[in-house]
Amino acid sequence: MTALPDSPWFRNYRPSPDAPVRLVCLPHAGGSASFYFPVARELAPEVEVLAVQYPGRQDRRSEPAVTGLETMADRIAEELEPLADRPYALFGHSMGAAIGFEVARRMEAAGRGPTDLFVSGRRAPSLDRGDEWQPGTDEEVVEEIRKLNGTGGSLLDDEETLRMILPALRADYRALRGYRYRPGPPLDCPVTAFTGDQDPKARVEDVRAWVNHTRSGFGLRVLPGGHFFLVGQQEAVLHTIREQLARTPVAAPA
Repeated sequence: MTALPDSPWFRNYRPSPDAPVRLVCLPHAGGSASFYFPVARELAPEVEVLAVQYPGRQDRRSEPAVTGLETMADRIAEELEPLADRPYALFGHSMGAAIGFEVARRMEAAGRGPTDLFVSGRRAPSLDRGDEWQPGTDEEVVEEIRKLNGTGGSLLDDEETLRMILPALRADYRALRGYRYRPGPPLDCPVTAFTGDQDPKARVEDVRAWVNHTRSGFGLRVLPGGHFFLVGQQEAVLHTIREQLARTPVAAPA
């Protein structure tokens, strides 16, 4: 693993300096950069994957977690701007999709927008009213994650692991509850949306509404599975991403 110089926000598990395009991956609530290690392994060396590491988890667990989704997007966009020296796309799952959308908005406003936005397991921002569920006891948080199949049961049964992930989960749920979509112009980049056909958090009709957030192309892929369908459907998801990124124009030499 390589932590990029001068930025604690990105992890590079498979450095690919000659790749014509980067894919910046944003984790789900309670998630960490390592969730995207398999993605980096599969896409290298044609695509260089940069996985975002939010504060408050893994090697950043001593830092306070960010409890505002738009604040998180502000920070990531600031850190990403120097890395937009070659074409890049954004991929986010669940909470990461909402953050990716807000990062794309900020980067386009700065004239450094992504070639594509890939979103997974998240309804369109215009339908986002803030997640209403509020975690109570630790047991209720664990039960919610079990229902979504986001973490293996054996990990959730380990007390030390729970102590590590629960603060980040609570901070992320707070960020999601506080998020409110601000109307604005659609993105200039294409949007490709993925969801599971049994996902209770991202119904197909709500995911299809991402079409309203781009003035460019839109694609929707519905795959078998629940909220974490992409764990079992990685090959299908990455096939779509590869095809889309293969169309990315190669940047001219500096």
